[in-house]
Amino acid sequence: MACWTFCVALLHCEFLYVMAAFNPAYPVTPWGFTLSCLPANKTEDPASSVPGVSSNASSLSGGTEAAAEGRLNSSGFHVAHLSPAASHCCFWSEQGTSCPVRVGVAEGETLVSTVESPVSQQLGVDWNLQCWMQGDLKLFICSGEPLLKSLFQNYDLQAQLFHVLAEAAEDAHLAPQKGGFESVQCNGSREGRWECRVPVPTAKLNSTLLMYVKITAAGGTFQSPLMSARPINVVKPDPPLDLHMEITEDGNLNISWYSPTLAPFPLQYQVKYSENSSTVLREVDETVSAPALLADSVLPGCSYEARVRSRRLDGPGVWSDWSAPRVFTTQGIQNPTQSLVWVVHMQSLKLCKAATEQRKYVMYFPPKILTSAGSNVSFHCVYKNETMIVSSEEIVWWVNLAEEIPPSQYYAVSDRVSKVTFLDVKATKPRGVFTYDAVYCCQGHHCHHRYAELYVIDVNINISCETDGHLTKMTCRWSADPARSLVGSSWQLWYHRSSLYCSDRASLHPISEPKDCYLQQDGFYECIFQPIFLLSGYTMWIRVNHSLGSLDSPPTCIVPESVVKPLPPANVKAEITANIGLLKISWEKPIFPENKLQFQIRYGLRGQETQWKTHEVADIKTRSASVPVRDLCVVHAVQVRCRRLDALGYWSDWSSAAYTAVTDVKVPARGPEFWRRVNGDATKRERNVTLLWRPLMKSDSLCSVRRYVVKHQTARDGTWSEDAGDRTQLTFLWAEPAHTVTVLAINSIGASLANFNLTFSWPVSEVNVVQSLGAYPLNSSCVILSWILSPGDYSLMHFIIEWKNLDEDDEIKWLRIPSSVKKYYIHAG
Repeated sequence: MACWTFCVALLHCEFLYVMAAFNPAYPVTPWGFTLSCLPANKTEDPASSVPGVSSNASSLSGGTEAAAEGRLNSSGFHVAHLSPAASHCCFWSEQGTSCPVRVGVAEGETLVSTVESPVSQQLGVDWNLQCWMQGDLKLFICSGEPLLKSLFQNYDLQAQLFHVLAEAAEDAHLAPQKGGFESVQCNGSREGRWECRVPVPTAKLNSTLLMYVKITAAGGTFQSPLMSARPINVVKPDPPLDLHMEITEDGNLNISWYSPTLAPFPLQYQVKYSENSSTVLREVDETVSAPALLADSVLPGCSYEARVRSRRLDGPGVWSDWSAPRVFTTQGIQNPTQSLVWVVHMQSLKLCKAATEQRKYVMYFPPKILTSAGSNVSFHCVYKNETMIVSSEEIVWWVNLAEEIPPSQYYAVSDRVSKVTFLDVKATKPRGVFTYDAVYCCQGHHCHHRYAELYVIDVNINISCETDGHLTKMTCRWSADPARSLVGSSWQLWYHRSSLYCSDRASLHPISEPKDCYLQQDGFYECIFQPIFLLSGYTMWIRVNHSLGSLDSPPTCIVPESVVKPLPPANVKAEITANIGLLKISWEKPIFPENKLQFQIRYGLRGQETQWKTHEVADIKTRSASVPVRDLCVVHAVQVRCRRLDALGYWSDWSSAAYTAVTDVKVPARGPEFWRRVNGDATKRERNVTLLWRPLMKSDSLCSVRRYVVKHQTARDGTWSEDAGDRTQLTFLWAEPAHTVTVLAINSIGASLANFNLTFSWPVSEVNVVQSLGAYPLNSSCVILSWILSPGDYSLMHFIIEWKNLDEDDEIKWLRIPSSVKKYYIHAG
């Protein structure tokens, strides 16, 4: 008998050893669970007060508690030294799982820990726990909140989470040694709340995480039993984003959203929404696998509120937090005493009160549209009397109650929804304070006063850019035409810079940023990019922001290197070349850009309003050019500019003007015309002759006359010269039968080549070839002369006309005219 008893004891000890070796941890549940720490001397069964715990569970005897403690110690799990008043901590969940400390030992459960606390000797301590893997799959989080927060109000709480990742599946069934755990310090508060965060490598998401928590607060230390979790099974996604509600084309409510992160598995979504109207309050709770839910038909005057959360679709997981609620309200019903109806008849408009007290209303969706010129847009409407919805077949559409829309532009989407489409819309022309077109949905010729609003903006905006000649900045400009603006809108330039050049077709890029632009006095906005990347492609567009939405202009892509405006050529010089008589211009090429350049010259006479002529320089390698000019003896102004030879970019500014100096460029083209006055007795052989000449014009002197020289030639004395200086007359003695004189003009280069000669001869002193001469006054300042020549065979060189104004004390004036002229006009002055 004694042997039998001993054998039973051995078997019982062996059983305890085996169970301790295969000590299971409490599996973390996605829905949360409770950590309960109850005093051991409580006579009542705590399980009876805990939801989901079987009332048949009995308290463990002292021997059983000692056995449980022995199993924990034998497994290496940390257990505090219990006093006779020690309490036990265990888990239970909302899903009906019993607290293991209340389960018999025969079940082999060891999910029991202990607590040393003066508080727990009087009361039980419960924490609501939840553990989950964060949506970005980087942190495993466990949090706890006490049911009785007042127990911890005057105490600082400290919590630690001890954890270890099991390398293999079978390791999860064995309790690791005490030294194998790592600890993390948790965040705690005086209300007893705490949160622990454990980093989990991506490669270990399918591993088993073993852990327990140790809490010090309220004068004692609380330690949970061992827990286990596979991080991938308790992923808690981030709440859905951008919850949006809109009315579909057939009049239903579409609720849609986005998941904020890319989950490693498909998600399911729980959608809660409510419909609230004057007559109905309805709540709906649905679960879907797609990020959208199509609700029932929408009614005017209703308010809809929705929210959504997500969880793993095909496996365990934790529900995310609820998204922020979204409220959507449709156009409401009008007060019947204020309900007015437009009656459209024979192109005339009348405003009258509703014939009955029936409530009429119309719902547009969308109620307002902001779009760009050239787009196609559509409106939908539902027209309803108090008792019935008007058939969509009876609906007609008007614009501004002045233009009926052709039936070809609208049709019945369903028996209750009508749709109108505007094709290739033009920019809205403001009508007083109205900056939109009013679109009316009418029942026949009866139109409700409510309308939809169509705003159309011309966003075809030209953006031009220019890179400075130093290649350090790029300036972009675009017009701020007030006619394009919409009240309440703002315009801003957005851009995206690619690493190299532009793509074949410019397009809006999702990764972009705004650029500050400033309005200039000329009505243009100006933006400066500095520094710049010369070979990068800058894709730009103008974004119009408004409460109704945003519009983008067609994008354009610009490479700074291709829009360079070079610096103007430097050191420009101009001169009239000597002896050749051409306008010669020279310049220096700017340092930047280094591309091949073409040059253009403009030149003209210096003055207040220079009439410019341009000259294209054919040879791109040359740095000088010569152009013929008509007048060599005036000051010419010259400027030069340049541009890339491949025509990319812009012409530079014109250089600073260079001016020619008036200098002699050739010998005078001819000597001056001259005449004579002979004084003395004609019967005598010696008489005084005075030569008279006019100063040469610059066009003949090229370009100045320093002095005049009279050259004499006679048979007896030969040839000699007499210097007249800058005088225009000279007197000499005529004493030879024949005396020839020539007047030469002298400048800095030399004497005139073509000159007039005059020979004085005794035998032939006069030529009598004029038969008659007549003078006829035309007015007080003009006289016409005409003459007739005597018949004869002679060769005339020219005529000399002499005259004198008898009313004035003037000297005799003279003029040389061609021999072919038969009449001449003499003007006074």
